[in-house]
Amino acid sequence: MSVGKKSGNIISVRGTLIIVALLNLAYFFIELFAAIKINSVSLFADSIDFLEDTFVNLLILFSFLISSTLRPKLSKILVIVILLPGLTALWAAWEQIVRPLPPEAFKLTLVGFGALLTNITCTIILMKFRKNNKSITKAAFLSARSDLFSNFTIIIAGLIIMIHPSIWPDLIAAVLIFSINFDAAYKVYKIANTEDKKHFKNRCL
Repeated sequence: MSVGKKSGNIISVRGTLIIVALLNLAYFFIELFAAIKINSVSLFADSIDFLEDTFVNLLILFSFLISSTLRPKLSKILVIVILLPGLTALWAAWEQIVRPLPPEAFKLTLVGFGALLTNITCTIILMKFRKNNKSITKAAFLSARSDLFSNFTIIIAGLIIMIHPSIWPDLIAAVLIFSINFDAAYKVYKIANTEDKKHFKNRCL
């Protein structure tokens, strides 16, 4: 690959990551406001997820400024960042149990659908990274893809609450968000660990 072509690819990747980061940041504010307004644990957890995705993409942008040997280390930091929404969901779930009040079902479903559309857009934009074995770029795709499942659980929770008002569908959705993010974090960690071992092996040769 020529230097010019490689430079062009890096600029293209940076542009992609900036667009995705801005989309995530915008919907973070929308979802956080809605979560507080309608008292939804799952929306609160998902809003933090959008903020996490913003940081993931910004950290990946930063990774282009550091050496390839340090990138696996940065990927392991991303693992912690990816887990934050899930941990926040567990805390918010406990608050909901202590002060039980079902969220507004229609608004929960509507905001969840908006989140789904946003994440579908981000996933399509990041599709070029789906077969990338480098954890630092694949983290962006895995994070966006896992968010789609989170959004589906929120929409389903909202539909169930419409039929049977209860805090439990919202709580279950929040716990599922934790599980989904844990799985994505584990995948990134495995890839980062493999990269770390390769760099260590190359240094020893």
